[in-house]
Amino acid sequence: MRGRHVVDISSTYKRVALKDHVNAYGKQESPVRLTGYPSWKRSLPHVIVATLASFLFGYHLGVVNETLESISLDLAFSGSTLAEGLVVSTCLGGAFIGSLFSGWIADGVGRRRALQLCALPMIIGASMSATTKNLWGMLLGRLFVGTGMGLGPAVAALYVSEFFLIHFEQVSPAYVRGTFGSFTQISSCLGLLGSLFMGLQAKGIVGWWRACFWVSIIPAALLALLMEFSAESPHWLFKSGRTSQAEAEFEKLLGEAHVKYAYAELSKPDGGDDTEAVMLSDLLHGRHFKLIFIGSTLFALQQLSGINTVFYFSSTVFKSFGVPSDRANICIGVANFLGSIVAMILMDKLGRRVLLLGSFSVSMGLQVVGASSFPSSTEAFYLSAGGMLLFVLTFSLGAGPVPSLLLSEIFPGQIRAKAMAFCMSVHWVINFFVGLLFLPLLEQIGAQILYTVFGAFCLISVIFVKRNVVETKGKSLQEIEMALLPVE
Repeated sequence: MRGRHVVDISSTYKRVALKDHVNAYGKQESPVRLTGYPSWKRSLPHVIVATLASFLFGYHLGVVNETLESISLDLAFSGSTLAEGLVVSTCLGGAFIGSLFSGWIADGVGRRRALQLCALPMIIGASMSATTKNLWGMLLGRLFVGTGMGLGPAVAALYVSEFFLIHFEQVSPAYVRGTFGSFTQISSCLGLLGSLFMGLQAKGIVGWWRACFWVSIIPAALLALLMEFSAESPHWLFKSGRTSQAEAEFEKLLGEAHVKYAYAELSKPDGGDDTEAVMLSDLLHGRHFKLIFIGSTLFALQQLSGINTVFYFSSTVFKSFGVPSDRANICIGVANFLGSIVAMILMDKLGRRVLLLGSFSVSMGLQVVGASSFPSSTEAFYLSAGGMLLFVLTFSLGAGPVPSLLLSEIFPGQIRAKAMAFCMSVHWVINFFVGLLFLPLLEQIGAQILYTVFGAFCLISVIFVKRNVVETKGKSLQEIEMALLPVE
């Protein structure tokens, strides 16, 4: 375990000062003991505010689904699959830029300020997209929005995971960590569902797609405003040497009765983790490389399963099968949300690894069925609508929510922010090319070959999870670390 065999003077002093609590008369107090568990209700409002970033992430992923046809007609690029792909993928390119620097920003200015910063490009970009008169204005607006999308969800996941590490690793049992760690995924699903509902009027009301962009400014402004009144991560404050502020935030989040215990736990040699700077080379070489490889590959395979082609282009696919897209898209959003709720319940019962294997396995089967040829229109209807709904449902049960939660568990606190930023960058790169190339490939090689490729990647995912992913259900972070990292 890191830092286990070498203890410097400063860390020794830190443990004496914070854990042993020497009183004013020079007598050492007895070790602090935990008396009952703190209420999660104190932290919940702060977590809900942070997950607005994930809500915006989901909203902007789906906002062009139902509106893309109207946008292309109004901005005069109708019929160009490349231009339609760019409207989607430019946002993803911006997200790559935002996520690439999210770890450094989160460590530099704090989790709270980073979440406020992510709201700014989302507000500017949404305003530009809503008012543009041409394709280039739309692309520039989507690029700005994407930058905020890349920064926000990564920091929100980090912020929420550190809050729940306070509760469920340091002062409560680990067996409920997965349930509460699913909050960001559920928020993303609600954002996606909201964008699909907003898009219902896009074909009936001229210019409605502009209103869809304007509406997104409201949650972005709320995120920036409400984070001003939310707590900073005590974990980050402690790492930054701002110990008195960390103690104040502990009192806000846990209550006065639990401050000393949580503070003492954080002050252990591996509780607050090392504060030395982490460079990119540290992530790509040495003992942490295996964790980075697992996290990056999981995110890459998640995108190569083809899930986001459903969220971006289901209206186009449904149209090709003669299926009314408005109601079908709402069903997709509902299936995604319900699957995430079930996943939250099962996360700490079945485990992360089981959900990943089951999700990728069933998704592979559905992709293979989807690649089959059915001559009749009735069969085509059930294949496109029913198969797509089942694919989204099974994906949201495991392959959707598990990777983000798993990464927050397997990365040590020393590298967590930057490691998650790197893995999210891989996610956005793959997402960018899937969004850009899906429609042209659908035209060139057809759905049969394309969905066969997606099914093949689901099979690769099953093999990869079996060989590389360990179960983290009910295990402490120290046990997870010992299972994955070589001893120094």
